Amino acid sequence: MELSQEGLAAAKETREAAARKRNEQAAAADAKEKEPKHEDKKAKPSPRVLPHVSHEVAFPAKFDRNKTKLDAEKYGTFEQPHIGPQQERAKQYPFTLDPFQETAVACLERRESVLVSAHTSAGKTVVAEYAIAMAFRDKQRVIYTSPLKALSNQKFRGSELMREVAWVVFDEIHYMQDRERGVVWEETIIFLPDECKMVFLSATLANASEFAHWIAHLHSQPCHVVYTDYSPTPLQHYAYALGGSGMHMILDERGVFRSEAFAKVRATFQMEGPDAQGGKDGGNPEPADGPSGRGRGGRGDRGRGGRGRGGGRGGHQDKGGPKEVGSILNAIKKMNWEPAIFFAFSRKECELYAGSLKTFDFNPNPDDKASVNEVFNNAVQCLSEEDRALPPIEKILPMLQVCIGVHHSGLLPILKEVIEILFQEGLIKVLFATETFAMGLNMPARTVVFTALRKWDGIQNRLMSSGEYIQMSGRAGRRGKDDKGICIMMVTEDVDETAARAMCMGKPSPLLSSFRLSYYTMLNMLRRLEGGDSSMEYVIKHSFQQFQQERQMPQVEAQLSEVESQMASLGKEGEDAIRDYLKLRSQIAEQSNVIRHVVLQPQHSLQFLRAGRIVSVQDGQTDWGYGVIVSVMRRGGGGATGAANGDGNSNGVPLDGYIADTLLVCNSASLVAGEPVPAKLGEPGAEMVVVPMALELVASISALRISIPPDLRPADARRSVLLQLQLRVYDFFMLVAQARDWCKCLNAAAVFQAERDQVKFKSFAQRAALAERAETLRTALRTSYLSAFKEEAKQRTAVLKRLGHVDEEGVVLLKGQAACEIDTADELLTAELMFNGTLIGLDKHQLVALVSCLIPVEKSGEAIKLTQVMAEPLASLQETARYIAEVSRECKLEMDPDAYVESFRPFLMDIMYSWSKGASFAEICGITDIYEGSIIRATRRLDELLQQLARAARVVGDEGLAFHIEDANLTIRRDIIFAASLYI
Repeated sequence: MELSQEGLAAAKETREAAARKRNEQAAAADAKEKEPKHEDKKAKPSPRVLPHVSHEVAFPAKFDRNKTKLDAEKYGTFEQPHIGPQQERAKQYPFTLDPFQETAVACLERRESVLVSAHTSAGKTVVAEYAIAMAFRDKQRVIYTSPLKALSNQKFRGSELMREVAWVVFDEIHYMQDRERGVVWEETIIFLPDECKMVFLSATLANASEFAHWIAHLHSQPCHVVYTDYSPTPLQHYAYALGGSGMHMILDERGVFRSEAFAKVRATFQMEGPDAQGGKDGGNPEPADGPSGRGRGGRGDRGRGGRGRGGGRGGHQDKGGPKEVGSILNAIKKMNWEPAIFFAFSRKECELYAGSLKTFDFNPNPDDKASVNEVFNNAVQCLSEEDRALPPIEKILPMLQVCIGVHHSGLLPILKEVIEILFQEGLIKVLFATETFAMGLNMPARTVVFTALRKWDGIQNRLMSSGEYIQMSGRAGRRGKDDKGICIMMVTEDVDETAARAMCMGKPSPLLSSFRLSYYTMLNMLRRLEGGDSSMEYVIKHSFQQFQQERQMPQVEAQLSEVESQMASLGKEGEDAIRDYLKLRSQIAEQSNVIRHVVLQPQHSLQFLRAGRIVSVQDGQTDWGYGVIVSVMRRGGGGATGAANGDGNSNGVPLDGYIADTLLVCNSASLVAGEPVPAKLGEPGAEMVVVPMALELVASISALRISIPPDLRPADARRSVLLQLQLRVYDFFMLVAQARDWCKCLNAAAVFQAERDQVKFKSFAQRAALAERAETLRTALRTSYLSAFKEEAKQRTAVLKRLGHVDEEGVVLLKGQAACEIDTADELLTAELMFNGTLIGLDKHQLVALVSCLIPVEKSGEAIKLTQVMAEPLASLQETARYIAEVSRECKLEMDPDAYVESFRPFLMDIMYSWSKGASFAEICGITDIYEGSIIRATRRLDELLQQLARAARVVGDEGLAFHIEDANLTIRRDIIFAASLYI
């Protein structure tokens, strides 16, 4: 029923049901407001606190301020913009604007660009609304874009349209540093005409002024910065000891960090013993020093064994469990702190937590239950009867009826929209969501809970940055409803006070450029630049990344000048010797690293890195000395491999793909502080701790191996390993120490000193250090992003020429014009499959199945049931991908052919083939473990790619292929996957 009249009508009825509920609540509130009240003569209205606002203007070089002929009485000045009382505003608001809002809209009335940097929920949207209202008033066009709906190929087309555009709004511009979306925004900003003005809305930025100066430099126009750190609802931050006990306020609404409260949280981790309870048994996390002034939890069942500096694998993971979540919910319910959003960094955890709350009911009101049923039933009416019987739809209603919801990218889109509507209407009190809920969706709650403070960012498991914490915690506190917002962080033993302070009190993150070159970008630029004055170098030179580097150059030049002055003061004697010394030292270090890297390759080293192997560890300048391997694990939560099970199967896994849990000798005092530091063997207070570290930190592998106990949690077990290590290597250390003593004696001997000129040697050492520093600074000056990107552009252009996308003059050929239409998938591989005939010989169901391999999707554990008819097209796709990778390597681009080929995963082939043949959604969900929402998102992206393929076929004049692709596309556009949105 997708986009049918019935579907649209049902979606409309859903929205109207929610609106009726909202109107009823508003009417009840108005009636209550009109009731006679007993005047309290003592009560006085509290004065409105005006938030502080800072304002500055970035001007381009040689800007003539006299060019602006604006009437100061009507529009103010650059430094003090305002809207005169005689001026009619483009939009009136039923409330008094905050100072930062008033300043920003005054900048808009001056027809000047503005960057508004403010906290989440501070009211930045008001500024975007005003820009839109101005465009309507002045009969001009306005473009609004956000991270979820960023401009794509519009930036290369529609030049006639752009002439009518007066304003472009970039909402949440801090996401310009996103690797995927950011480059689109950056190119768009570069190519916008100077006459077009911009509105940038952002979370608080550390370098807002730098960004504004880039805009001013780029478009030769002033750009205002309106900044406020004002939060409309003050926040209180609590820490709940995960595995310990109690919940304590660690940061109050005035911004004062309570060290003694955090010390109480940390102290609960030191409680050991079989009778420990705390979060493990549910406990009672009622704030011990919160509003009630009472309440305490049990004791934690935790010791220090198995923990390490990196939040290691010993003990429980750095995330909450259903019992701990239930305990916090009890406190929230008791303190009337709902609605609450629980942020988790895993979709499975969201569903686990929500599904575990069998005894909770946050909806005792029968009328509210009826409203939930009405909204839900109206929403699903746009689905077929078969789709309404899907397990995800049937199982979620009981959860919604008790005001509990789930929100993540794997959810069915219609369910996500129902949950968003119910949450906005106050009919969901507890929501378990991933961090994407904090992006773009302005749906605050009274309380925000972090079930984990660590996240996997695709490279490492790390603590949240202050910027990420600020973004998500900003959802706590509803403006006009709550006097304060509540943030609760579930902390583990490895989170010390420094980390907690940095997270909740840290400064905003700076905005960094994510500019990069893609073939889609290059081809469209080359096509756009044909016959024009611009060039690829122009685009690179005007990127924010290059601008940031150029602003740093004067400082680097000053540092180099100072170093060269110091070198001159030491004279030129021995310059050749110093140069040879530095070259030799560099060669030795480089060769040593090469040898070490080869030795440590997983296929060479894993068979030796079994439990008990003695290794030495070096982390940069920090020497951890000798330690003992416990296990080697793959990154990303994979099971033990190689060393742990002895299979040695590590082909294709890079060195940085492994984590080695290693027993290292640490200073016991540093363990209390939460940041272990190395200690020497035999040193008083030394203690062995399991520290997870990257495999590349292993400096050397000893031939010695000792036995280790199976359970390393007891202190005695770790102490026994320490004794063994001492027995095995103590004699060795004694020999080394004796040799060092002899060297000291030799250096002190009069004969040895007579053979060396200590003053001259010291001068050489100083000159060597300065020469090394000078060379580093010169390299920084020589190596600009411009030169690096120019080299990369040269290499990528060579690939395009080899593959037939452009000619020797850089003119885009027919294949390149087809690739210009593809931005949903790999443009090179897609174009090759079009031109090498792979798509022509497939029927419409096979075509859908093969093209699905180009769509990125999460990994599935299900085996792919490749039939003979699909094996050959898939092999052709993989062979074509390998050919592209080999051409890229020949053109000097760094590329792993195996990794490139494996990036085109066939996990959707069976699903899409069955769906195209007419299988039901329930049937295709039954053959995979991929989330239902992920299937729908991938299918919609496949639909977009097929549309682009059809356009590309028409570009090259192949109408037959275009019709064939469109016919194949029609086979997937049906039922729940393309059901009407409730927001349409």
